[in-house]
Amino acid sequence: MTATAPGETEDPAARRFLAQLLAYEGRPAATTGQGKDPVNEAMIRHWCEAMGDANPAYTGPDAIAPPTMLQAWTMGGLSGHTARSGAYDELLALLDGAGCTSVVATDCEQEYLRPLRPGDAVTFDAVIESVSPRKTTRLGSGHFVTTRMDLRVGDEPVGTHRFRILKYAPATRPPRPAGHPQAAVPTPRPEGPRRPRPVINRDNQGFWDGVREHKLLIQRCTSCETLRFPWLPGCNACAGLDWDTVEACGAATVFSYVVMHHPPFPAFDPPYAVALVELAEGVRMITDITGVPYDAVRIGMPVRLEFLRVDEDLELPVFRGGAEG
Repeated sequence: MTATAPGETEDPAARRFLAQLLAYEGRPAATTGQGKDPVNEAMIRHWCEAMGDANPAYTGPDAIAPPTMLQAWTMGGLSGHTARSGAYDELLALLDGAGCTSVVATDCEQEYLRPLRPGDAVTFDAVIESVSPRKTTRLGSGHFVTTRMDLRVGDEPVGTHRFRILKYAPATRPPRPAGHPQAAVPTPRPEGPRRPRPVINRDNQGFWDGVREHKLLIQRCTSCETLRFPWLPGCNACAGLDWDTVEACGAATVFSYVVMHHPPFPAFDPPYAVALVELAEGVRMITDITGVPYDAVRIGMPVRLEFLRVDEDLELPVFRGGAEG
């Protein structure tokens, strides 16, 4: 990744545009927001079942909410939040106008100040914390925008959530040189928008390396041998930092699923099924289900791993229904 600092920008127009972006730092992204539901046992249960987390701290009369649910209590759903400020929308529109029309979430950071318990009513404010100088990535050239959300219960701070996106202009892929093994018969580009690219970082690089070799790799803690998925920098059972991998055998069953009708999203054609499958090894992952109509997907249905070529440079692990695992 390369970046240009404000003082190093030779183009006066670029300097002026960056100054416009930096003027949004410190402006509110949301004010006096309120969670649509108080912290409650039902949402905690659904979260823990989806994550496969049976920690007894999340059940019973003294239950607390899993700390990583922090953002869940503030999400606005399809109808959004009235707390969202015009400044954030103005900033995104300004980036759109400069050609940075694509967006990808890059990372988030959370700080937990005290546990949340059923009955807590969460309120929040958010601020546009920073806008980066223009940076060039594999996806394209654009700006990172970081928002910071401060959460409270009453007047008591309970946590902070930072969320970072990249608003970018997609990079143009250079033509393959003559003699390249794929130059003579290029992979046809599908009509319409391409699927979003996965964000690959140091924590999940090994997983995507495995996908390129048609292997579904699961992390295994070398201290307690607990398997974990998705990939994490440390073990959620013993906090160990050392790990190796095991290759999934490919057999799985549908643990849960949803059929997506709305909202429409470029590169996807609703309705379609998105499933949480349980691998034979015991971990779960979210995936597409192929080989059967969306309305034929059922909980408990056996599925089998395959790798789907989405376009010329993206291949994804998916699971095919209709065959015994």
